[in-house]
Amino acid sequence: MTERKFEDMPISPATLRAVQEMGFEEATPIQSETIPLILNGKDVIGQSQTGSGKTASFAIPCLEKIDPALRQIQALILCPTRELAIQVSEEFRKLLKYHSGIAVLPIYGGQPINRQILALKKGAQVIIGTPGRVMDHMRRHTLKMETVCYAVLDEADEMLDMGFREDIETILSATPKERQTVMFSATMSPEILELSKQYLKDPEMVKINRKELTVPQIEQVYFDVKERDKLEALCRLIDSYEPKLCIVFCNTKKRVDDVVEQLLSRGYFADGLHGDLKQAQRDRVMQKFRSGAIEILVATDVAARGIDVDDVDMVVNFDLPQDEEYYVHRIGRTGRAGKTGKAFTFCAGREIYQLRDIMRYANTKILRQKLPTLTDMEATKTSLFEEKVQTIIEAGDLAKYAAIVEEILSRCGEEVDVVDVAAALVKLELGEKLASMENKKNDLNAPNHFVHPSAQPKEDGMVRLFVNAGKKNQIRAKDIVGAFAGETGMPGKLIGAIEIFDEFTYVDVPYTYAKEILRRMEGNKIKGRKVNVERAKKVMPRQNRKKDGRSSQHHVRQE
Repeated sequence: MTERKFEDMPISPATLRAVQEMGFEEATPIQSETIPLILNGKDVIGQSQTGSGKTASFAIPCLEKIDPALRQIQALILCPTRELAIQVSEEFRKLLKYHSGIAVLPIYGGQPINRQILALKKGAQVIIGTPGRVMDHMRRHTLKMETVCYAVLDEADEMLDMGFREDIETILSATPKERQTVMFSATMSPEILELSKQYLKDPEMVKINRKELTVPQIEQVYFDVKERDKLEALCRLIDSYEPKLCIVFCNTKKRVDDVVEQLLSRGYFADGLHGDLKQAQRDRVMQKFRSGAIEILVATDVAARGIDVDDVDMVVNFDLPQDEEYYVHRIGRTGRAGKTGKAFTFCAGREIYQLRDIMRYANTKILRQKLPTLTDMEATKTSLFEEKVQTIIEAGDLAKYAAIVEEILSRCGEEVDVVDVAAALVKLELGEKLASMENKKNDLNAPNHFVHPSAQPKEDGMVRLFVNAGKKNQIRAKDIVGAFAGETGMPGKLIGAIEIFDEFTYVDVPYTYAKEILRRMEGNKIKGRKVNVERAKKVMPRQNRKKDGRSSQHHVRQE
């Protein structure tokens, strides 16, 4: 498959200038093949993974076909979700920068329909919408399809999976039969082919070869991890590589919720994305992820479709994907825009056969590695710190900071030299992080025994605290982390296990912070409720416990 430069394509100077400003020099394989075909008026079926540049594949020809003098709908782009419709419209607006007289209007659920009706009355040549809201406007006669000459089904497989088949058929049937129709899909199911036979005329099929499905900049690795050790393995990878943004993929909604709760209990900034969330909740989660307010997004495959974030450093397959193609979609979330990325997969036992099928399908090698040891983690953290320091040195502009170092030297006297000052600053930056790793070290081969809560923390170097509030008070792990970290200034990641019961909570904190937390939290509130925080108490003898494993009384004070 030959890649082309945009300047060699028959596109207008206005579009070319916008494309160049967006930083694109050479078209992706899907763009190279589909744009010339669409410009020539052919119906096209394009199969390509997320992140391959398919939006530009249909947006660039669309803008070339629009007549700015006609203030009526000429192009209709259907998307499965509100978020994807917004992303597509943003891409159109970037490409429209040097065009004039062309209006693009996204219409989707969750937005006041009256506002959309007013916008439609003003006139828009390109409508980007979800099937449900487009149908709504058609019923109201606020959207008329008689003038549509270019129709696009984006993420067609996803729309069919979401039950939009009848809506799509109704919408396309209302458009002129002479229209040009383009369909993009990550998978090519029999239902997709059936739909294309019904609504596309002699379509050209463009499919990215399997050898091109994965991105060269992505480091692909798998770890042999038992089910009980997955969370510890995930935390170890996050602590080692410190990704700016990380997506963790799970196969079920329940698993997403469980992983998020456990990550929060360990002090990580995480949130989940799955099909049970309302659109407003999805929007809030994605906004937090894009802004960096959360560093880890835990998601199911369906919920993650349409996510378009360029700065994802790391993707983790917490569960092995149930479909071979999903693996390609997942890892395509990282290594974008010419950047490098890491894709880690947890695999155990017989799952290795499924992983081999994935490797054959994607024509790629996924190398086995051992999880980082404590020594490896320390070395990685030190190496990352050294790279940051080197980058700062190369950037220069250090005069102000050199003056501070000189001031420190003058105050310390002749017995202290520059190396001592530098070592102290390194300790200030890395000391707590390395100590945190020391506290968190675990034997991943240890048996996964159930341990009833007691005065004993789960890790060495930690102290277990008792908080007299729990599930009945709507207390969650992130509330505890926020209160403790906010009052003391300690990094949230240093907090260990958090076990929340109906009426009380146990929290493991580093020994060095325990007294400060007890002092600062005295008389303080969590979620508006005044709480009592104290050192945990010993559990009652076994014979005094109820059958469900809990003590028949609360714990007695530890001596």
